[in-house]
Amino acid sequence: MIDAHLLEAIGDAPEHVAALRKLAVAFAVGGHFDRDNTVSASELLISLEAVKNILREQGKIGKKKSAWAVPPEHLPEVFDDPTKFVPLGQIARVEKGKTGIKKAVPGCYPLVVTAAARETCDHFDFEGAAVIIPLVSSTGHGNASINRLHYQEGQFALGTILAAVFPHDPNSTSARFLFEYLSAYKDELLVSRMTGTANVTLSIGRIAEVPVPLLSPIAQAKVDELMALCDRLEEARKTREKTRDKLTAASLTRLTAPETSTEEFPSYAQFALDALPSLTSRPEQIRGLRQTILNLAVRGKLVEQDPADEPAEQLLSRIAEGRTDLLAAGYPTASEAKTQQKKQKQQSIPEGLEKLPLGWSWSTLQQCSLMVIDCKNKTAPYSQSGIRLIRTTNVRDGKLNSKDQKFVNDATYEAWSLRGKPAPGDILITREAPMGEVCIIPEDEQICLGQRMMLARLVPNTIDTEFLLYSLCDPNLMDRVQDKPLGMTVQHLRVGGVETLLVPLPPLAEQRRIAAKVDALMALCDRLENALTEADTTRTRLLEALLHEALEPTTGALEAAE
Repeated sequence: MIDAHLLEAIGDAPEHVAALRKLAVAFAVGGHFDRDNTVSASELLISLEAVKNILREQGKIGKKKSAWAVPPEHLPEVFDDPTKFVPLGQIARVEKGKTGIKKAVPGCYPLVVTAAARETCDHFDFEGAAVIIPLVSSTGHGNASINRLHYQEGQFALGTILAAVFPHDPNSTSARFLFEYLSAYKDELLVSRMTGTANVTLSIGRIAEVPVPLLSPIAQAKVDELMALCDRLEEARKTREKTRDKLTAASLTRLTAPETSTEEFPSYAQFALDALPSLTSRPEQIRGLRQTILNLAVRGKLVEQDPADEPAEQLLSRIAEGRTDLLAAGYPTASEAKTQQKKQKQQSIPEGLEKLPLGWSWSTLQQCSLMVIDCKNKTAPYSQSGIRLIRTTNVRDGKLNSKDQKFVNDATYEAWSLRGKPAPGDILITREAPMGEVCIIPEDEQICLGQRMMLARLVPNTIDTEFLLYSLCDPNLMDRVQDKPLGMTVQHLRVGGVETLLVPLPPLAEQRRIAAKVDALMALCDRLENALTEADTTRTRLLEALLHEALEPTTGALEAAE
């Protein structure tokens, strides 16, 4: 019964398998796996103490220490009964690794390191079944984090930046159970105990304080059984995902392949649209579909060409004439007009570019715009409210957002906008963090341009704004930067790199057809994403219901668990 519920709750979301592992532990702590003849916690402690006395006599563990209680606040959030828990140091010994990873000599023994894969060593440090816990943060730089724990059996070497946990009595405490429990709640139990500013670490003493449930061998065995189910579910999911990824990639490759003819494309496109809803199960697959759509759009493969459309060369001539007229009239300012006219004379299209469809032409962003300007100001003085200051963090995925939103007052806005005030319909472009993010300023939106932000304004009635946005969202955009980015650690675009961005320009009528087609296909992507979100929400609720049931020991729940 429980297997059917769990399969429905998990689906293909990997995070739900992790939630299932937590669920299995919660069932065990809730008493669902106990039987009438289950050994009580007090009996387990008496038996454990007898084993520890033998180990003390053999000199394998230290002198007897007074037992200490587990404070309720040290428990994972889902548990609230500290009487079911004991400190890890009471049931197991914690040993620091002995082998320097960089100095290790390869050999026939596994060397456990922080990475997922094992290395090898010419000697072994420990023997037995153990939980392996990293002692240093996975990310460093003052951040506490642990990517993964390991479970290891047999003879093995252990890096000095890790620790091994060996149960005192493997017959009553399963190292595999401890591994699953500590992995399921590692953030609450281990990461929360890491200390340090620059070098964030976890001490042996703090590991020994971690509360662990005192469960019968029968309950631990049931957890191990469910963990084996989780392993099978993960392997099955990985196999399905590999198949889906191959089919999706094959479908999209047919669409974008240079050898795909105009006659073949409609049938390939229809196949992809019919198949993708059943092939997509993860958000990153939808992102790949969006990128493919944009790639097709800027290569002229999304809609048919019409020989009757005005060619892009004539369109560029009209843009140049319209720009000249507007700039000659002093728009936006006399000084800005002079700057823009000078830059137009410097524009050039390199040779050897990809051949474009009938009626298309390559253009620079500067050539197909009225003006392209950069915010030359330093960090603006912020105010509590007023006009939105758009910084590079506020432009993502083709839209404006309010992440860490800052504001400026009217005086700053006027001073910062001497070269031209941003207006609805203008295209914003980031030069850094990351570079090449774009969006359109929405209607009725008044903004101030922030540092390392640029703005492109089009000549009215010459280029479809949405098409140009989609062209600048093309995943291959950075490959068309003529003035290459600067920076070793954080790369940023030069102003000239933005001005000379190469844009494939179709006739205006085709631009509008492409924009309409992209809108429709992006709406399909939205529906696919919403379907994934709804399915994920349903599964999450089901897992939460099962978790709630796990923590409420009842006869009915026990039957369901079985």
